[in-house]
Amino acid sequence: MNNMSFPQFIQSLSQSFIPVIDSGFSKEHYSFIDLSISNKKLEVVDVSSSKAFEEYINEYLMLNKAKVAYGGYNEIRGIYNRSKHFNQQNPETERNIHIGLDVWCDAETSVLVPLAGTIHSFQNNKNFGDYGPTIIMKHIIQDVSFYTLYGHLTEKSIENIEIGQCFETGDVLATLGDALVNGDYAPHLHFQIIKDLQGNMGDYPGVSNKMDLAYYLENCPDPNLLLKI
Repeated sequence: MNNMSFPQFIQSLSQSFIPVIDSGFSKEHYSFIDLSISNKKLEVVDVSSSKAFEEYINEYLMLNKAKVAYGGYNEIRGIYNRSKHFNQQNPETERNIHIGLDVWCDAETSVLVPLAGTIHSFQNNKNFGDYGPTIIMKHIIQDVSFYTLYGHLTEKSIENIEIGQCFETGDVLATLGDALVNGDYAPHLHFQIIKDLQGNMGDYPGVSNKMDLAYYLENCPDPNLLLKI
């Protein structure tokens, strides 16, 4: 990386838009969506219901004449309050700050590999509100090792892959799951870049509390530095 920081290194790996879902969607098909606690429109949406949330996403896409919604990095969200997996009484330790990039579109949409790499690990994270089926890839570029995580997949996405299996840029890695398997969310991809996995296998926190946020923002830079949506 020479004198570059890790986020600067990630940014240097691409010069233009890289798709992480179905290559039939161009950059123009994407629209940024705000799912933070400051979005007043969410106050009338039952975010505890994956069906109601999916209706909100679909209506947003229609109104914005888009096919894919994206966003969420370093975003404080209220949607995690429904799950004991995240919700705690102490505001310092409550995990509600999202540290990946979400890409919202239909279930069964293809998930693409944005950078060549190998399968590091995978598993089905079945907690309510968790990732569901998850794949982590390892990348070594210019002697720098780092990882990418793909969450909320179909169960079949992790049935026929092996640790160490190679994928090239643009290859289909997986497909997006629906609420029955993806942790009970509207269909979407959680994509995260991770410098140090801290020994994790098939899982890594995608939501932080206030206390640990500085570390996670350093260890998990904004994925849009790479994707350039």
